Amino acid sequence: MLEVIYVSSRSCTCELKNSSAYYSDFVYDVFIDGQLALHQVKTNVFSLFSLKPDTEYKVRANEEEITVCTLGETTTISPRDFGAKGDGITDDTDAIQTAIFACLKHGRVYFDEGTYLVRPLFLKDDITIEISSKAMLLGSIDRLRYPILPAKMGIDSEGFSELSSWEGEPQPTYASTITGIWCDNVHLIGEGTIDENAQNGDWWIDHKKMKDGAFRPKGIFLANCSNIHIQGLTIKNTPSWNLHPYFSKHLDFIDLKLISPKNSPNTDGCNPESCYNVNILGVNFSVGDDCIAIKSGKFAIGMEYRRPSEKITIRNCKMAYGHGGVVLGSEMSGGIRDLQVRQCLFEKTDRGLRIKTRRGRGESAVIDGITFENIVMQDVLTPLVINMYYYCDADGKTEYVWSKDPYPVDERTPKLGNFVFRNMVCRNVHVAAGFFYGLPERPIESISLENIEFTYAENPISDIPAMMSFLEPMTKRGLEFHLVDKVSLKNVKINGMDGEPFIFDQIKATEIN
Repeated sequence: MLEVIYVSSRSCTCELKNSSAYYSDFVYDVFIDGQLALHQVKTNVFSLFSLKPDTEYKVRANEEEITVCTLGETTTISPRDFGAKGDGITDDTDAIQTAIFACLKHGRVYFDEGTYLVRPLFLKDDITIEISSKAMLLGSIDRLRYPILPAKMGIDSEGFSELSSWEGEPQPTYASTITGIWCDNVHLIGEGTIDENAQNGDWWIDHKKMKDGAFRPKGIFLANCSNIHIQGLTIKNTPSWNLHPYFSKHLDFIDLKLISPKNSPNTDGCNPESCYNVNILGVNFSVGDDCIAIKSGKFAIGMEYRRPSEKITIRNCKMAYGHGGVVLGSEMSGGIRDLQVRQCLFEKTDRGLRIKTRRGRGESAVIDGITFENIVMQDVLTPLVINMYYYCDADGKTEYVWSKDPYPVDERTPKLGNFVFRNMVCRNVHVAAGFFYGLPERPIESISLENIEFTYAENPISDIPAMMSFLEPMTKRGLEFHLVDKVSLKNVKINGMDGEPFIFDQIKATEIN
C-alpha cells in the first residue's frame, strides 16, 4: 500500500505501508504521470520535488498508483532579487531576511544554485522556503554578530512566554540559523543543505559554558510555533541540537538527513520539548549524541506548566552512531505520553530505546503509553534501557538520586507507567539485552516484551548498561528487571548470553510464555 504523508506547493512525500524497518523489502522505481522520477529506491519513505503548485499528479510505485494534489501558491521570489549573492563569501543575511518578510502570504522564497552565507534567519507565518538541490545555507562563524534570545519574553503586563532554553531550563541562547518564534503554517523544504559550519567556529570549544552571556544555538529552533513542516533537507554540523521545537505543536519532520560528526558535543538530532502532535518520519540520523531525545523541561519549568510532550509518532527512521536511538528524558518533568515508535533501524548506537529519569524530576514527570514495535538493531551496545537513577548533571551523583532505599513519594517523585516492546530483532548486542530499574518507592508499572530476539557480538565491548552510579561494566548479559510491578514476556529469545537469560529482582507479577 502506498500513502501520501506530506504535501506542499512544490513537493510531496509518500510512504510504503508495510512492517519493515526503514528499508523496503525490495528495490522499486517511482513514476509521476507515467514518467520515471526516481530510480532504484530502497527506503519505505521517498520524496518528490520540482512539482507545480495546485496541480494533480499520478504517482506510481511498486505497481500501485495514488493521486497527489499540491497546495496552491501566490508567488515565488528569489533572495537574489533582494541583493543576495550566493557566493559563499558575502553575508547574505539581510537580503534573505528581507525576501522572507516581503514574500506574500502562501508564497515561496526559492534558493537557486549557490552557497548563501548567513547569520540567524527568522521565519514568518504562511510561507514556503525551498532550498534547491544545488543550494546551501552556510552558517556564519562570527558569533559576535548572532542575536541572543532571552529565556523569557513578555507577552502582556501580566505574564511571560518561554522563549529559549538550555538542557531543560529557561536560559538565553544564541538564535539559530533558522529560528521560528510564534510562527504558524511554515513549509521549509527542498533537496538542499543547511550547513551550520560549527566545526570552523568556536561552538564546540568549551561547549558546556556560556559565551558572552548565552548558550550555543541549535540548527533549527522553533519556540511556540504551530503547523511547521520541514521536509527533504540535509542539516549538518550544528552547534548543538539539530532540531529543537519548544512549546510547539503540529510539527512534521520528514525525509531529512541530520548529520554531525560522531564526536561533536551535544549534537542531538531532534529534541521535541513540551510539544504536541509531532511526526518524525523517514529521517536519517548520524549525530554526536542522542538521535531523538524527547523532553519536557527540568523540575521548575515542568512543574510550572505541566506541559508534556505527547502524541508523537516516530516511523521509518534510521539512527546511527548516536548515544541513544530514541531517548525519553532526562529533562522530562512535564511528562511524556502517547509515543509510538515503529519500523526504525538502529546501527551502532550506545543504547537503542532509552528512558532516563530520576528522583527530583517531579510529580508531573510521568511517562506512560509508550509503544516500540517492528524495530531492527545492529551492533547496539544495550538495546533496551529504563533507568530511574540517571546520574548526569551537578546533582546526579547525590545519595538522593542513587539510593536504593525507599524515599517518601512527594512532589519530587517521577512516575513510569506502561511500556510495550514488540516485534524486534537485535543483532550483535554487546553489553546487555535490556536493563530496567525502577524506584523502590515507585516501581515501573508495566513492561511487556513480545516477539523479540537478541543475539550477541563475538567480540563484545564492555560497558555499563545504564548511566547510574555503582554499576560495573559487563558484556553479554540478558534481560534484567529491577523494581517493576509487572513483567510480561512472550516469545522472547536470547541466544549466546553469559549467565541467566532473565534476572528478576523485586517484581510483583511475572508472565512468561
